[in-house]
Order: sequence, then C-alpha cells, then structure tokens
Amino acid sequence: MKLVKSLLLGSAAGLIAVGGAQAADLPVKAKAVEYVKICSLYGAGFYYIPGTDTCIKLGGYLRAEVALGTNSDFTLNQNVSTQGANGARNRLTNYYTMRAREDLNIDTRTATEYGVVRTFFDGVFSWTTGNYVGTGSATGTTAYSGALATATTPGATTTSLFGSGGGSVNGTDGNTSAGSLGVYYAFIQFAGFTMGKAVSQFDAPWTNYPGNNFDGLVGGSGTVTGINQFTYTADFGQGVTAAFSAEDPTSYMQAGNLNMSGATASSVLGASYGSNAIGGSRSPNLVGMVRVDQAWGLFQASVAAKDNHVAYYGSTELTGHPDDKWGWAVQLALSIKNIPTGAGDVINISGVYTDGATRYNFQNLAGSTYVMFGSSGTAYQSIGYASAPDTVFITGSSQETVKTWGFRGAYTHNWDPYWNTAIYGAYAQAQFGTLAKTTLCGAGGAGGGVIGAGFAGVTSCNPDFAIGQVGIITRWTPVKNLTFSADLAWTHLDQKYAGTVTPAALVPVPAKPVATYELKDQDSVVLLLRAQRNW
Repeated sequence: MKLVKSLLLGSAAGLIAVGGAQAADLPVKAKAVEYVKICSLYGAGFYYIPGTDTCIKLGGYLRAEVALGTNSDFTLNQNVSTQGANGARNRLTNYYTMRAREDLNIDTRTATEYGVVRTFFDGVFSWTTGNYVGTGSATGTTAYSGALATATTPGATTTSLFGSGGGSVNGTDGNTSAGSLGVYYAFIQFAGFTMGKAVSQFDAPWTNYPGNNFDGLVGGSGTVTGINQFTYTADFGQGVTAAFSAEDPTSYMQAGNLNMSGATASSVLGASYGSNAIGGSRSPNLVGMVRVDQAWGLFQASVAAKDNHVAYYGSTELTGHPDDKWGWAVQLALSIKNIPTGAGDVINISGVYTDGATRYNFQNLAGSTYVMFGSSGTAYQSIGYASAPDTVFITGSSQETVKTWGFRGAYTHNWDPYWNTAIYGAYAQAQFGTLAKTTLCGAGGAGGGVIGAGFAGVTSCNPDFAIGQVGIITRWTPVKNLTFSADLAWTHLDQKYAGTVTPAALVPVPAKPVATYELKDQDSVVLLLRAQRNW
C-alpha cells in the first residue's frame, strides 16, 4: 500500500509540474466568440449584447431643414420675443434658419425577478444657422461665434452672430466644424419607477405635436426634451395607468416671479414687467396623471402643483420677502382613432387651466414673453408686447398669481400610404389680477401706474393678452422611414393695449429708435421645410 500511495503521489506531482510548464509556455486558448442574437422579447430591433442577458436597440434619425421667416429653428420664443431679433422685423432679422441634426437613442432592457430593468438615452447633435444679436452698427465686428466678437473701432458697439438660437445651447454651436450636443432623455425604469430625464407625466402623449412639426404651440404643456423626475406608474390592465411624479421645475417650468416695483415705462416696452425674483429651488413640482389607452383612442387627466418661492424685496435679507405661493394646473387630453374619414386618421385635442403655473400652458418652447413690431398708418411703427409670469408682487405685498387657460388640437388625414395632411391650431389666454393691473395701469385701468404715467398717449391699458395659432402640414413618405414635409404656421398676438407710446429712451429691441409707436396686435408667419430619415 505504501508503494501504491507513493506512485500515485509522484504521478500527481508530475502532472502538476507539466501543467504548470504548459501554462507558462503556451498561449491561453481564446474563448469562443458569442455572436449577436436577435432578442424577440421586446419587439423588433432588439439584440442581445454579446455575453449578457441584456437586450439593446439603437435608433434615431437624421434631419435637414430650413425655416423661413424666423430667427431660430421654428420655435416661437425666438421668433417673436426679446430673446431674438426676429420680432424687430428689420435688417437684423434672419429671413431663414437652417439646421442639420443627428439623433441617437439607445434602449436597453433586462428581464429580472422584479420585472424589466430599462435604460433609455436620447441625444442630438445639431448644426444651426447663426442667430444675429446686436445693434447693426457699421463700426462693430460681426462673426459666427459662440462668444461675443470684439469691436475693432474705439467706441463701437459690439455685435455678434450665434449658433442655435442665440448661443444658448453651448459655446461651440456656430463655430466652424463644431455644433451643439443636446441630451433629450436619460432615464432608468424599474419596478414601476422612472428615474431621470423623461417627458413630464403631465404632458399628453403627443406633447407639442397633436399633428404638426411646429415646436411653439401654446395651449398645453410640452416637455419635448425631457424633465428630471422621480415617478411611480401603476398599471391596472386594460390600458389603464396612473402615475405620481416629483419633477424638477428649474429648467422648463419657471415662467418667472416678478417684483413689479422695478418696472419702468421703457422696460415695459420690452415686455419686462419687473425684475425676476425667483429664489432657490425648494420643492419639485408634484404631478398626478390617469390615462386610458385603448383601441378606440386615449383619454388622460393630469394635475400639477408648483411652489412659487421668491427671494427678497430688496438686495439684503433685512428687506423681507413674500411667503411662498403654490400654483396649480389641470389638463384633459383626448385622442380619437379609427374615425370614418380614413384608415389611420386621428383627432388629438387637449385643454388646460393654470393658476400660478404658466408653463403648463405657455410651454417652454412657446415662451410667455412677446415683443413684435409691424407697420402703422399713424406712427413710426406699431408694437405689440405681452408677458405672462407665474406670479407678481410689489415690495411689501404677497404674491399674486397669473391665471391662464388654453387648448390645442389637430386633425390628421391620410390620403394614401404615402401622403398625409394635418390641420392644427392652438389658443392661450393670460389674465392678471388687481395688483398687477393697478401697478401697470392704475386703479381700474383708468390711468396712472407705470404705463399710464409713462406714456400719455395710451388710451387703453390692460396687460391681459391671448395667442392664437393655426397651421397646416403635409407629409410625403416615398419610401419607408423617409419623410419630406412642409409646415406653415400663423401666430396672432392679441394684446389689450391701445393708443401710442413715445419712449424717452431707446426701445429695448435691436436698432429701434426713439419714436412714436402705435400699440397694436401683431402677426407672424413661418414655414418649415424638412427632410427626415428615421433608422
């Protein structure tokens, strides 16, 4: 037995030695390649990431477009507001804006014992025509740059050209071979929770697009580029879901909290009714939603609450401050499918009411501040201006909310598998309270106030206003996932002022002189021509 045991131990030791020599002297055999396999669990386009049980889908589009009659890429806030030069309607206004864009989205899903874990990312790379900002001084320097150009002549006014709507995206868009990067969505979904940047739960599923390409429709919420949130969604089956969400208001949902004590007659002409006194962020917006999504169509009811938290009456803590004021909004949305006019035809409509939560009606891409110029038969030119913040106050007062209501909708008809047309429209109205109207127009609007005292020619003073919009779009899809479209939109500013104004200082819009201006409603027409290839 001792001999057998010795022989076995010796053989084992020899094998270990030989194995060690082979491991040191020979290359390790490569692991067999695991080829990409189709993942059929989550629909077409998903594949297993090699070596994992996670499925991935890549998608996106490439878009080329030109917008005629606007200083930005088809968004109303740049088209008619003080943020751009288009409202001036002079030689500083672009006649067109062009854009090339690539969108990339990455969707991953993994089945777990708690349900599917999903991550989703959507980013865009854009190049956009420069947006001119300046006074038009012949002695200034102009350049397509993300940074202000430096004037070369002593005393000259500096002017500049920005990319992507005034350089607001980042400092590179507009530079040679540069462009801009935008992160639209980036979220995780797990066990009913959505965490990250996604469309607001308040929005209708079609966000700003009931049947159109136009970004700037009023009459409802539209966080088309996502909003940071923490959401729980319950699925009751039969297409019935409900969600409760805490959403970050700082990027998209702040229309302003104005201290009207800082308003002047000249600033009002730039639709600035005071100094913006938004304080630090204290509470997320609280959103609830119930949706029924079935074969006949969709119905959704949404509510939201917004904390209006402002800073101080003056420059220090000793000046005091108004208490927080909660605003709210409610929206109803309806989609009707399978209507008798044709296969695939659809009607989408929604209506909204807000009180101290203006961005749920005058959504971020539409804006809520307008300054537009036009012709006049009695003065140098006409002007229409308006603004709708969330709340207003004066030194020593509490906050007063601004109330709004509106609606939007569209009817889309498919002529055949290749052509369709949609007719769409929107309307929104803003209504101020007694404090705002007295501060701007005097008691009962009878004169006095910032406007009445500053402009003797004003015959009617009322900061209330409305925006009306009508549009038509036709799309041609000659082959699958390639679409050409033409989208024509008309916007009307219905402001409630009348008479004339003669500012003592320059109107706060590029190149406008000191002159007499007629207070008058204004109109804007823009046309978007687009080619888009989805993949």
